[in-house]
Amino acid sequence: MDATLLAAATAIAFIALLFARAAIHKVFDFTAFTGFVADYRLVPASMARPLAALVAAAEIAAVLALIVPGGQAVGAILAAGLLLAYAGGMAVNLRRGRDRIECGCGGAPQPLGWLLVGRNLVLAAIAGTAAAVPLSVPGLAGTLVVTLGGLTGFAAYLLAEQILANAAFIGIRR
Repeated sequence: MDATLLAAATAIAFIALLFARAAIHKVFDFTAFTGFVADYRLVPASMARPLAALVAAAEIAAVLALIVPGGQAVGAILAAGLLLAYAGGMAVNLRRGRDRIECGCGGAPQPLGWLLVGRNLVLAAIAGTAAAVPLSVPGLAGTLVVTLGGLTGFAAYLLAEQILANAAFIGIRR
């Protein structure tokens, strides 16, 4: 098995899990997510709900493309674009001095910070790099390696996210 191919497929699995979790958070708590979108003040208040719906739909589309054979490159490019847009929205607000906004990423609550912008840039690079590799995982062993690798990466991401959330919470309480 080609290591580059396995790494790209593992990245696709990780990004699919990441966006599935984010989309589930947005869809099942759409009112809260709409509030997060409004808090960013990037669009007029009347556009917060339609933008929130568009973002949730785009995340679902990215996940579907990532898991449909032949759609991985499109899904990875969509995911990378979304992550870059999220990083941009965060950066705009941080430059405005607005760092007490919940990121709206899903999972542990996190106020905006440059670390989150960097995280999204790294995730966008992972998705973009994975999009550049033609994907076909050979056999059951390759599928197992990719699945376990994606799950391991996702578990590590969740742990890092919780550590960042805890650090932000401790910083706010001081």
